[in-house]
Amino acid sequence: WGYCAALGKAECQTRLNRHWGSWVREEDIATLASLHINTLRIPIGYWALAPNNAEPYVQGQVPYLKRVLGWASQYRMRVILDLHGAPGSQNGFDNSGRRGDINWTKRPDDIQRTLDALAALARIANEHPSVVGVQALNEPANWGVPKATIIRFYVQAYNTIKAIAPQVAVVFHDAFLPAAEWGDVVPANLTDSILDTHIYHVFVDDVIRLNGDQHVAKACSDGQTIGNFNQRTRTICGEFSLANTDCARWLNGFQKGARWDGTLPGSKAVAEGATCHNQENMDAWSDKKRAFMKRFAMSQLQAYEKGTGWIFWNFKTESADAWNYIKLAQNGIISTPPVGRSFS
Repeated sequence: WGYCAALGKAECQTRLNRHWGSWVREEDIATLASLHINTLRIPIGYWALAPNNAEPYVQGQVPYLKRVLGWASQYRMRVILDLHGAPGSQNGFDNSGRRGDINWTKRPDDIQRTLDALAALARIANEHPSVVGVQALNEPANWGVPKATIIRFYVQAYNTIKAIAPQVAVVFHDAFLPAAEWGDVVPANLTDSILDTHIYHVFVDDVIRLNGDQHVAKACSDGQTIGNFNQRTRTICGEFSLANTDCARWLNGFQKGARWDGTLPGSKAVAEGATCHNQENMDAWSDKKRAFMKRFAMSQLQAYEKGTGWIFWNFKTESADAWNYIKLAQNGIISTPPVGRSFS
């Protein structure tokens, strides 16, 4: 929203077309396949599928999406199509398409427009056998949208997707609710469902301050939680990374700083003298840092394999190495094939 509003639609379209045409390449998909990755989760916003000309967004994403789906089939990979943004923003995060207030469901047509976008994804799924799942919505925030509203929408989403593409599974994010409430999020009668939980170690003060052993212990504990619920409903960790700092550029929002060094407004540095300098530069990591990152990777993989699967965020980055799967794997931080090892 903000990018296109600032640039105007014409310039925004030019820049985004250039990005869409160059960022994801066939060689990336081939590389991921060679690294034994078998599943892609592809995020897309509602504005690409159910646009409103009064909004500043631009379109043109779908042909690029279909190109990637063709490559996925070529390299025998499976795909989850993820509706990453909903009208009005379902969480207030920039990854919803618009940072700020949580306004999804506050306008009469928000739910229907979201369902229309899901119907479009289901039709795309029917055209591409590589698609094995459609995610109803990424990260709806339970603190901004009532839990009961999210659950009602999930049932509507399930019915909408299954009516068009009965062969795909429907994926539901946990809405940041505790594991004790996951059973409410995915009603037992929605039989072909997957519960998706996202686990990061950098967005909560108590977690970002953990030491190396504590990060590993948290991963092991999270894996047990996933494994327990997986016995009831297939459960995946649909987003995680190797970051133990929030120093990636603008991770917390455009032109915002980091908790790690205290430059994020309202934060306090994790320790006196903490710096973001070279935290995301693999070439500058010490032997101790590299050893921890390998251990952190293996412990998370081992933990999340207690469920149905996992998806790393992201396949590559411009500069944030702890979020760059291809670079991490090619440099031996993540093993190939990516398998976890046990840690006590």
